[in-house]
Amino acid sequence: MSQEVNLPALGESVTEGTVTRWLKKVGDTVAVDEPLVEISTDKVDTEIPSPIAGVIEEILVAEDETVEVGAVLARIGDGSAAAAPVATPAPEAAPAPAPPVAAPAAPDAPAAPAAPAAPVAPAAPFAPPAAPAAAPAPAAAPSVPQPVPAASRAMPYVTPIVRKLAHDHGVDLAHVSGTGVGGRIRKEDILAAAGGSAGTAAPAAATVVEPSALRGTTVPMSRLRKVIAERAVASMQASAQLTSVVEVDVTEIAELRQVVKDQFLSSTGTKLSFLPFFVKAAAEALRVFPIINAVVEGESIVYPATENISIAVDTERGLLTPVLKNAGEKNLAGISKDISDLAERTRTNQLSPDELAGGTFTVTNTGSRGALFDTPIVFLPQVAILGTGIVQKKPVVVTHNGDDSIAIRHTVYLALSYDHRIVDGADAARFLTMVKDRLEAGAFDADLGI
Repeated sequence: MSQEVNLPALGESVTEGTVTRWLKKVGDTVAVDEPLVEISTDKVDTEIPSPIAGVIEEILVAEDETVEVGAVLARIGDGSAAAAPVATPAPEAAPAPAPPVAAPAAPDAPAAPAAPAAPVAPAAPFAPPAAPAAAPAPAAAPSVPQPVPAASRAMPYVTPIVRKLAHDHGVDLAHVSGTGVGGRIRKEDILAAAGGSAGTAAPAAATVVEPSALRGTTVPMSRLRKVIAERAVASMQASAQLTSVVEVDVTEIAELRQVVKDQFLSSTGTKLSFLPFFVKAAAEALRVFPIINAVVEGESIVYPATENISIAVDTERGLLTPVLKNAGEKNLAGISKDISDLAERTRTNQLSPDELAGGTFTVTNTGSRGALFDTPIVFLPQVAILGTGIVQKKPVVVTHNGDDSIAIRHTVYLALSYDHRIVDGADAARFLTMVKDRLEAGAFDADLGI
């Protein structure tokens, strides 16, 4: 008796999902709550765990195939049913199970050793070369050594490129310590692990530029990338966007951060960066100029009662924007902790789809990667987005008691892109001026929350 595994509801607005990678194949044994398949939606990527323990008897949805919520993804039973291949035609007919040899693997997959005379399920033809091999079956089934362990909840998110690199270098991901955010395993970690035996390390004085493993390859766009592309183009075609930029002296904030950084870290568990100050000042200005916080619904302008600020987070899967709810009600400690939590769970693929919905305004910290400023794109139905550039020290003309002098100050460019159908240039200028004045005053002592 087999049981169906269905695509569950992954959020109020999510109606379909794309299978990006099967973590198991037909004939594999799976435990309850063991990750079974990776699903990508227009909101988030996630792993679907197995609802029961058993043997995978049939896979019904191929990788890169999109299905509706509720669709049957696979069937799991006790292994007595004949293994059925995935719903994708194989390039060749599988050999009869009678001879005491394993069925041929996928064209680019690593070959498996010979198995006992018992019937062996054919390898999934759509398995990519970089995919990790499945975990060994229990004692009743033949144990097959694999070069790379199957993904598990204990292992951080690993990109297909990194998996392929690990496979090509014979590196076992289970024995690699990730140095990325949240313990993520990066390309450099694989190369370092492989270099211990390959002896290819460059001299310490040499400058080594490591080429990307993507050079000379062609890969399909992920569902997330397709969604981002479609929304960006639709937004640019449906709205009239332009950008206003101001330069802000944040020296007072820099000095405040220096004074309270240790106490803030001890109290909140997060470092006090400039971003919470930018978000706090923006949230306050949104309450005064609600047109910047408005959303468009048909021919109506809706003014939300709260400031739900989307925070752009750069991930290996693409740009995602988790939402900091009720930002206007939070102090710096609350904003800092929420941003840190949202960013970490976004990068480790632990967000719920609803945490990516409901934003009324967006802040994107392009300065975190060294950009002076940019002209960010407004994503509908929002009407504005604030880009924060890199904070840098530079000589600035300052006036004191009527006398001009040159001083070294901390400055930053703030760029506000807005939908000119709804927001006038004067509205944008007033909003930016309020944010600028609030930041330059640096009077945030009472808002620290520590």
